[in-house]
Amino acid sequence: MPLLDVSDILNDPMFADELAVTRVTQSVDSHGRVKETSQTTTISGVVTADTGDILDRIDTGSRLKGSIMVHTQFQLTAGYGDVAADILSWNGRSYTVSNVNDYSRYGAGFVAATCDLISP
Repeated sequence: MPLLDVSDILNDPMFADELAVTRVTQSVDSHGRVKETSQTTTISGVVTADTGDILDRIDTGSRLKGSIMVHTQFQLTAGYGDVAADILSWNGRSYTVSNVNDYSRYGAGFVAATCDLISP
């Protein structure tokens, strides 16, 4: 087990940033229609580049794709059951959480999430 606890650094307001997390839950009403309920929460986390921005050129045009890495104590999800993958808003862009790893060995409750850019 690692002896390094990075909680102080990852929670430091000089290092961490604010992100908005939107979590969407789906349910089926009595008429069989899907009802989506969303809740947005402001969290603290450290954002780093993952792949960065990549211009993908295809026959029909081009699109911007890329990803970021977010380290936070907020339990992000890439989706499960009736809960869709979390949407993060940061730096004027929106990202979908695509992968979440447990990093609690480096600080209580921390996760590291890969988040893919939602094309503007």
